[in-house]
Amino acid sequence: MLEYKGEVTSWRNAVRRHQREGVEGHTFLFGLSDGRVIDGSRDGNSARWLNHACAPNCETIKDEGRIFIDTLRAIEPGEELFIEYLLAIDDPASEEARTQYACRCAASGRRQSMLADAA
Repeated sequence: MLEYKGEVTSWRNAVRRHQREGVEGHTFLFGLSDGRVIDGSRDGNSARWLNHACAPNCETIKDEGRIFIDTLRAIEPGEELFIEYLLAIDDPASEEARTQYACRCAASGRRQSMLADAA
Protein backbone atom coordinates (compact mmCIF):
# COMPACT_ATOMS: atom_id res chain seq x y z
CA MET A 1 0.00 0.00 0.00
CA LEU A 2 1.18 3.51 -0.83
CA GLU A 3 0.01 6.61 1.04
CA TYR A 4 -0.86 9.74 -0.96
CA LYS A 5 1.33 12.30 0.81
CA GLY A 6 1.31 16.06 0.83
CA GLU A 7 0.29 19.07 2.84
CA VAL A 8 -3.27 18.95 4.15
CA THR A 9 -4.88 22.34 3.61
CA SER A 10 -8.12 24.02 2.58
CA TRP A 11 -9.34 23.90 -1.02
CA ARG A 12 -9.11 27.68 -1.15
CA ASN A 13 -5.42 27.72 -0.21
CA ALA A 14 -4.59 24.80 -2.50
CA VAL A 15 -6.35 26.30 -5.54
CA ARG A 16 -4.79 29.71 -4.97
CA ARG A 17 -1.34 28.11 -4.69
CA HIS A 18 -1.93 25.97 -7.78
CA GLN A 19 -2.94 29.02 -9.82
CA ARG A 20 0.14 30.88 -8.64
CA GLU A 21 2.74 28.09 -8.74
CA GLY A 22 1.11 25.17 -10.57
CA VAL A 23 3.14 22.77 -12.65
CA GLU A 24 1.94 23.17 -16.24
CA GLY A 25 -0.62 20.49 -17.05
CA HIS A 26 -0.48 18.84 -13.61
CA THR A 27 -2.74 19.07 -10.58
CA PHE A 28 -1.79 17.20 -7.43
CA LEU A 29 -4.88 17.90 -5.30
CA PHE A 30 -6.70 15.00 -3.65
CA GLY A 31 -9.98 15.96 -1.95
CA LEU A 32 -10.89 14.62 1.46
CA SER A 33 -14.46 14.00 2.63
CA ASP A 34 -14.14 16.66 5.36
CA GLY A 35 -13.68 19.44 2.78
CA ARG A 36 -9.91 19.69 3.02
CA VAL A 37 -7.41 18.61 0.37
CA ILE A 38 -4.05 16.85 0.26
CA ASP A 39 -1.75 19.00 -1.88
CA GLY A 40 0.78 16.58 -3.37
CA SER A 41 2.81 19.49 -4.77
CA ARG A 42 3.93 20.21 -1.18
CA ASP A 43 5.92 17.39 0.44
CA GLY A 44 4.20 14.89 -1.87
CA ASN A 45 5.49 11.51 -2.95
CA SER A 46 5.32 9.32 -6.04
CA ALA A 47 1.60 8.61 -5.52
CA ARG A 48 0.85 12.05 -7.01
CA TRP A 49 1.92 10.73 -10.44
CA LEU A 50 -0.79 8.05 -10.70
CA ASN A 51 -2.86 8.55 -13.82
CA HIS A 52 -6.53 7.92 -14.48
CA ALA A 53 -7.95 4.86 -16.20
CA CYS A 54 -11.55 3.64 -16.49
CA ALA A 55 -10.28 0.11 -15.78
CA PRO A 56 -7.84 0.91 -12.94
CA ASN A 57 -5.44 -1.55 -11.37
CA CYS A 58 -5.47 0.34 -8.03
CA GLU A 59 -8.08 1.77 -5.69
CA THR A 60 -8.06 4.50 -3.07
CA ILE A 61 -8.74 3.75 0.56
CA LYS A 62 -9.69 6.62 2.88
CA ASP A 63 -8.72 6.31 6.53
CA GLU A 64 -9.10 9.17 9.03
CA GLY A 65 -7.98 12.01 6.76
CA ARG A 66 -5.39 9.93 4.95
CA ILE A 67 -5.52 8.36 1.49
CA PHE A 68 -3.87 5.08 0.60
CA ILE A 69 -3.43 3.50 -2.83
CA ASP A 70 -3.82 -0.28 -2.94
CA THR A 71 -3.55 -2.62 -5.89
CA LEU A 72 -6.61 -4.51 -7.12
CA ARG A 73 -4.52 -7.33 -8.57
CA ALA A 74 -0.92 -8.46 -8.95
CA ILE A 75 1.13 -5.80 -10.79
CA GLU A 76 3.75 -6.83 -13.31
CA PRO A 77 7.25 -5.26 -13.14
CA GLY A 78 7.26 -2.00 -15.12
CA GLU A 79 3.45 -1.83 -15.30
CA GLU A 80 1.98 1.64 -14.74
CA LEU A 81 -0.36 2.13 -11.78
CA PHE A 82 -3.80 3.66 -12.43
CA ILE A 83 -6.71 4.85 -10.32
CA GLU A 84 -10.13 6.04 -11.46
CA TYR A 85 -10.18 9.77 -10.67
CA LEU A 86 -13.96 10.27 -10.29
CA LEU A 87 -13.46 14.04 -10.14
CA ALA A 88 -16.11 16.38 -8.74
CA ILE A 89 -16.46 19.85 -10.22
CA ASP A 90 -19.08 22.62 -10.03
CA ASP A 91 -20.66 22.09 -13.48
CA PRO A 92 -19.94 18.61 -14.87
CA ALA A 93 -22.69 18.99 -17.48
CA SER A 94 -21.06 21.83 -19.40
CA GLU A 95 -19.51 21.09 -22.78
CA GLU A 96 -16.27 22.78 -21.69
CA ALA A 97 -16.01 20.53 -18.62
CA ARG A 98 -16.73 17.38 -20.62
CA THR A 99 -13.98 18.35 -23.06
CA GLN A 100 -11.49 19.34 -20.36
CA TYR A 101 -12.03 16.12 -18.38
CA ALA A 102 -12.41 13.69 -21.28
CA CYS A 103 -10.84 10.30 -20.67
CA ARG A 104 -8.33 9.12 -23.23
CA CYS A 105 -7.49 5.76 -21.69
CA ALA A 106 -7.55 2.70 -23.91
CA ALA A 107 -9.84 0.61 -21.70
CA SER A 108 -12.65 -1.16 -23.54
CA GLY A 109 -16.03 0.18 -22.43
CA ARG A 110 -14.41 3.29 -20.97
CA ARG A 111 -16.60 5.96 -19.37
CA GLN A 112 -15.08 8.65 -21.64
CA SER A 113 -14.73 11.00 -18.66
CA MET A 114 -12.62 11.44 -15.55
CA LEU A 115 -15.66 13.01 -13.83
CA ALA A 116 -17.67 11.13 -11.21
CA ASP A 117 -20.98 12.54 -12.50
CA ALA A 118 -20.37 11.82 -16.19
CA ALA A 119 -23.31 10.29 -18.00
